[in-house]
Amino acid sequence: MPLTVASLTFLGSYAALVLAPRPGTAWEDLWIALLLACWALFAVDYAVRWRLSGQGPSFVHTHLLDTLVLILPLLRPLRIVRIYETLQHRRGLPRLPLYSRVIAYSGLSTLLMGFTGALAVYQQERGAPGSNMRNFGDAVWWACSTLSTVGYGDIVPVTTGGRVIASAMMAGGLALLGAVTGSFSSWLLQVFSREED
Repeated sequence: MPLTVASLTFLGSYAALVLAPRPGTAWEDLWIALLLACWALFAVDYAVRWRLSGQGPSFVHTHLLDTLVLILPLLRPLRIVRIYETLQHRRGLPRLPLYSRVIAYSGLSTLLMGFTGALAVYQQERGAPGSNMRNFGDAVWWACSTLSTVGYGDIVPVTTGGRVIASAMMAGGLALLGAVTGSFSSWLLQVFSREED
């Protein structure tokens, strides 16, 4: 739970830096200090778990989500689903079925990717010459159309950083859509095979 609170603090601090910039003030120093403190906490947590695992360098490959979360701490709230499952298990309640877990992870991932992607793109595009992303609402609209793979094209990033973020979001949107579609298809096949039996 302390690390979950730290991840939400990280996300809130980043959002405050992007949405309410106050350059050269004590507020900006506070948000940056909170970001760095949370990131340091995540790095210590990762290093301790790496050391305790005894796996050496293979820890990076066997714990890809943890490695990704260290590189992109904005995704750390994804671990909320695991915490929920742990609490259920301790209370003697059954775990979520596999399909429910996939949909829960995908839904939470989509919300996080949409919000953080909108923040990151807005930070890159705000005030850039030729940018038609004038406010955070435009950035959220762009993130929704990108993640849903619709891509209207009414708002597009024009900076190099914005386009890199857009590419990552397109790949993430396709992966999440594939995970949900595959999980739902697998569930339907199981239902049909039970009915035939």
